[in-house]
Amino acid sequence: MVKILGTGISGLVGSRITELLPFEFEEISWEKGIDIRDERVVKSVITSSDAEIVLHLAAKADVDGCEKDKEKGKNGDAWQINVVGTENIVAACRETNKKIIYISTDFVFDGNAPDGGYKEEDEPNPINWYAATKREGEKVVMNSGLPFIIVRIAYPYRAEFALKKDFVRNILSKLKDGTTIKSITDHIMTPTFIDDIACGLGKLIESNSIGIYHLVGSQFVNPYDAAVLIANTFGLDKNLITKTTRQEYFKGRAQRPFNLSLSNDKIQQLGVKMFKFQDGLNYLKDKINI
Repeated sequence: MVKILGTGISGLVGSRITELLPFEFEEISWEKGIDIRDERVVKSVITSSDAEIVLHLAAKADVDGCEKDKEKGKNGDAWQINVVGTENIVAACRETNKKIIYISTDFVFDGNAPDGGYKEEDEPNPINWYAATKREGEKVVMNSGLPFIIVRIAYPYRAEFALKKDFVRNILSKLKDGTTIKSITDHIMTPTFIDDIACGLGKLIESNSIGIYHLVGSQFVNPYDAAVLIANTFGLDKNLITKTTRQEYFKGRAQRPFNLSLSNDKIQQLGVKMFKFQDGLNYLKDKINI
């Protein structure tokens, strides 16, 4: 039985990973009084654990909240959590030679994706502070000297999670209530079924893989078309969905990239099937009561 020590594994993505994968999980969490910004505490917990792997999901992921931290630089929460926290985890892993799996994001890229989407070897170029801190976290892991996996995910969604709505269930809720939705037409994303993320991660662990992997879906779509697909799949009123642009929708907020298409060829070559967005919605339709 592989034992995994995890940060952020009670969240939207992490909780599903722990539900689906047949490993023993133990959490490093705020609830247990562990702040990943505290080097001493992190070192004590990680070095005393017999876990073989540390799965690091915890992050400040609020894009606009991170942007507000930018003026504070390295003293802001975004840097302290996403970079310093990762440094502390890596330093503690190094003492006991634990493998680290770092969950990153499509946002490390600048939004000028080539045909077929960004591949793992393409050079990141973050354009907002959240992305910049996550990219710095990637660098910390890559330069650690430890066996590592960096997993980039994008727009995760799942059938249920009481503590937080992902973008699919948020749209469903608004459509069901008859609320008008403004959806962006000039942003390309790669929605990802969380169960596929768990499956891919399990494969990477079992095969003792190392390196960078994109665990993302198999369909590129803009938010407007995604919302229409959701409405059509669940038999809801697509006329509630109106078009807008990044410039209008995110006025006064952090800059968002245009095309964040990510290629998942590398993980699929390991035999992991990643749903197209429509396939994922079809699956959810049988699981979610509208």
